[in-house]
Order: sequence, then C-alpha cells, then structure tokens
Amino acid sequence: MKLSEKNSAETKESQRKWSFSLVVAALVGAFGSSFLYGYNLSVVNAPTPYIKAFYNGTWYRRHGQPIDPDTLTLLWSVTVSIFAIGGLVGTLMVKMIGKFLGRKSTLLVNNGFAISAALLMACSLRAGTFEMLIVGRFIMGVDGGIALSALPMYLNEISPKEIRGSLGQVTAIFICIGVFSGQLLGLPELLGRIWFYTNSIFGKAGIPQDKIPYITLSTGGIETLAAIFSGLVIERLGRRPLLIGGFGLMALFFGTLTATLTLQDQAPWVPYLSIVCILAIIASFCSGPGGIPFILTGEFFQQSERPAAFMIAGTVNWLSNFAVGLLFPFIQKSLDSYCFLVFATICIAGATYFYFVLPETKNRTHAEISQAFAKRNKAQPPEVKADSAMTEEKANSQTEPDSSSTLDSYGQNKIV
Repeated sequence: MKLSEKNSAETKESQRKWSFSLVVAALVGAFGSSFLYGYNLSVVNAPTPYIKAFYNGTWYRRHGQPIDPDTLTLLWSVTVSIFAIGGLVGTLMVKMIGKFLGRKSTLLVNNGFAISAALLMACSLRAGTFEMLIVGRFIMGVDGGIALSALPMYLNEISPKEIRGSLGQVTAIFICIGVFSGQLLGLPELLGRIWFYTNSIFGKAGIPQDKIPYITLSTGGIETLAAIFSGLVIERLGRRPLLIGGFGLMALFFGTLTATLTLQDQAPWVPYLSIVCILAIIASFCSGPGGIPFILTGEFFQQSERPAAFMIAGTVNWLSNFAVGLLFPFIQKSLDSYCFLVFATICIAGATYFYFVLPETKNRTHAEISQAFAKRNKAQPPEVKADSAMTEEKANSQTEPDSSSTLDSYGQNKIV
C-alpha cells in the first residue's frame, strides 16, 4: 500500500471513530453533568460578601444582635464545603441507582437534583432562611457526585480504546467551562457581585479589590485551555507523563507562590508574579491531575467492577474536597503564606508514587493494563473473566454508537 493511501485510510478510520452520535452523546452528557459541577464550584466565590451579609442580617433578625465573626466564618465554611458532602452522598448512590437505571438514565434522572437545588437556593433570600441555601448546596453536591461517577463510566464504555483518553477529557473540559461560566457571571458589570477561595488568595497577594474578579476570570480561561490541550495530546503523550508532569509542575509553582507571597512587599511587581504562579498551578492541574484520574478509573477495572471503583475513587475525591473547603481558611490563618507548602508536599508525594507504580494505559485493553501492573509489581496478573473480556472487546471495537440502539445498550443494558 502506498504511503498516501495508508494515510488516507488512517484518516478515514479516525473519522469513523469520531462519529457524530458519539460526539453528541459526550457533549450533551457533559453539559448536563460536569458543567454544572464546575459552575457550582466557582459561582459561590464572587457573591461571598453578599452571602455573608445575608447570613448576618438573618441572624440579627432572629437573635437581635450581629453574628459573631467566628460563627460567620464557620457558616461560610460549611456553605462552601457542604457541596463536597453532597458529592460524597451522590457518589455512594451511583452504584445503587445505576443498577436499576443504567448509566444513561442515571444521568437523565440526576437533573432532578439540580433543579431542586436551584429552586431552594433561588428562594432562600426571599424566604429569609440561609439554611435553604446550605441545603441547596448540599443537593447540588449530590448532583455533582452522581455526575462525576456516571459520566466517566458512560464515556469510557461508548468510546473506542484509540480515542478513550481524548473523549474522557470531555468531563474535565466541561468542568473548566462551568468554572469559567460561574466566574463570568460574577463580574461586577453582570451581577454586581476560583474555586472556593480564589478571591481571598488574590487579596492576600496584594491585588486591588476591583481587579480581583477579572483576574479570577482569567483562571477559568486558563484551565479551560489547559483541559482542551490535554484532550488533544493525551493519545500522543499518554496518561502517565501528563499526570506525573502535572503534579511535578504544581509542586514547583506552589513553592514559588509561597516565596512570592512572603516577599510581596519587596517590589510592586511581586504580587503579579503571584498571579502567574496561580495561573500556572491551575494550568498544570487541568492538563493532567484534573481529568486523567476519571479516565484511569474506567481503564483500570472491568465493567462489572467499575461502579464500585468509581464509588471508592469518588469517596476519596469528595472527602478531600470537603477537607480543603472546610479547613483552608483556618490553615491560611495559621500558616499564612506558607500554607501552600502543604499542597506542594502532597503533589510531590503524588508524582513520586505514580512514577514508581503507574504503567501507561494509552491504547491498551483491560487485560494489557492488568499485565502491565503485574509486570511493574512483579506479580501474577489477575484472571480476566471470559465474558468480561468479550464485553470489553466489544466496547472497544464499537465505533459508531447511535442514539436509539447502541447508546441504550452501553448506557442502560450493560449494568451490574
């Protein structure tokens, strides 16, 4: 076969894998799932002063005196971190719901949680009850927990193995787009009011208050571009380099950020160097650690094991989110500018662990991945059940799911 004919055949094969119905299924699923998760991560950031004023006013009407500052800090921390507790509950619900409904229907039914949460939060101010806002955040977390487990499983099972990584990054890309949208709607020109505590970090870096919303918005743009970049190169570079490199770069920039925050009064340009470090941390995170774990969890386990695997991974993820959301203000208060060294240490530990333990999973079947783990750990590979192997092979060879048959098969009929 001539080289031109070979290239033409490869192009046609690639186009066939990226079928229209496959792309639409991924985009629509991500828009109704991971987009909402990202949006609710960042949307609470900009209106922080107004929410605290609402809490203070409600407390005054109930008790006849202003709220104690420590109590207000605790209430605000709970408001932020309760989202992660809801996510944990949602993660634990996925296996049970998926058993009866399947992947696709689980994603559809999950929208009910999002609608209920939106109504509660929208009506809290008129009702004069801040508990409604907190409960709404909790229910929205349940929506996010279900979405971030069911969506990656669904995408993994409808994707040919050759594009499994790129399609899996749709989850991370739409999280970033959601974060960016939440930041955009928080601009003063739009509503008069980055994740969790970005504004306070920029304030600590010495950035003028009126400039913070625009700098925060830039973080959303950077993470979206980084996630898209990762999706474009993941099938060329592989999962391992992006994940290890992302953790390594995060550790480097966390250390640099600590230095710039410590020396921010030494020169007028130092606070802007802090901004560069924050943007670099976010870009490093979104290019690897932000999205690849969703892909790896689907690749490491057979289809019958995936719900349990995502439940365990999601539990760790949401408990970590809760801990950071609840404890970060107190860690920042105690360690001041050195608080980011805690995260740098965690990143170094993660990069080291993955360097010695994680094999490359790019373009490999479950059996090949199991053999790679066994070889790296000098152990016997686990037995792969015949029916599971056939199911995996069928999922990997399927390239043109259609909305009425194949998607229902992967999303609904193939359940544990």
